[in-house]
Amino acid sequence: MAAAADVHNLPAEPMASLPDYLTDPDAVLGDTQADWRYGRAPDYSKTRKMFEETKKMTHPAGSLPTLVQNLVKNWEIEASFKPTLSDWRTIDPQNYSFAINGSDPQSAAYMLQVGTYNAIISPNEYYSPEYSDFGSSHKTFKRMMPTFAWEVLEVYSGPPTVAFRWRHWGVMKNDYVGFNNKGEKVTAKAHGGLIDIQGVTVATVDDKVRLQAVRTWFDPMDVFRQIALDGAVTKDAVDKMGAQTAAAGCPFTVKHSK
Repeated sequence: MAAAADVHNLPAEPMASLPDYLTDPDAVLGDTQADWRYGRAPDYSKTRKMFEETKKMTHPAGSLPTLVQNLVKNWEIEASFKPTLSDWRTIDPQNYSFAINGSDPQSAAYMLQVGTYNAIISPNEYYSPEYSDFGSSHKTFKRMMPTFAWEVLEVYSGPPTVAFRWRHWGVMKNDYVGFNNKGEKVTAKAHGGLIDIQGVTVATVDDKVRLQAVRTWFDPMDVFRQIALDGAVTKDAVDKMGAQTAAAGCPFTVKHSK
């Protein structure tokens, strides 16, 4: 099915009157009064450059796919780097929830507590949120894949219920090192190839086009199948306390994301 940005409830307002998080993918990076997780707004320049060079779709400026794409990019910045929920501008805080693959809906506070990766990945043979907190989970994936771009491929319906298909991709430049559901340390050697996943999201938005109920479907294991080609990993036994301590790691600064 092709995207139908020309017929699906495009906002009637001129672009200048739309919220900036719909018209600019980096709008919330300018929120100087916000409490940023690492003391300042993150640097997305490398990921934005990769996005422009390797994206599959070029949506017209002001089209529904572009507006949706900008909204989600700004939401991801806030979910990853704004630890104070009242600083988030892309959600309706009273009615916001998210769910993955039909799971029970979770709140924004839950995502802030466990981290964006831990909120969407269930324990498996490659990775487990049980042995990774917010900081270490970001370190695990962002060290392996320094840039992880995101784009809207198709939009199937417009506000107030926005359904769209998306793509999330990057290059595995460094080894993957994480802890699995048995507490084992799992290592997959960097192959320098593309990690490319796709999914579908259906989200309701309010009259300010802020996210409310966000429901996403994708295959989390597809990430690990592409990380560990042909299942090629090493697994080292570590006692559970050791796994938790090692996963916590040391402080780090993240400068990249979608």
